Amino acid sequence: MITSIATSIATSKADIAASNPALASSSFQMAAAAILGMVVLMGVGFAPMDVVHNAAHDARHSFAFPCH
Repeated sequence: MITSIATSIATSKADIAASNPALASSSFQMAAAAILGMVVLMGVGFAPMDVVHNAAHDARHSFAFPCH
């Protein structure tokens, strides 16, 4: 029962996405943004601390934000 409902919902969403290219494009863009976000998050998470600090420091200076 639950499986058939989930399958029905998934099928109807796929039909809607296939019939509406804007929705399919939007879904692709959201997935691409999520993947990019995870790559950035993991890249910063595993980077040495001084590299992250220097990048943030340089970004603050590029926006003319006083930091010291």
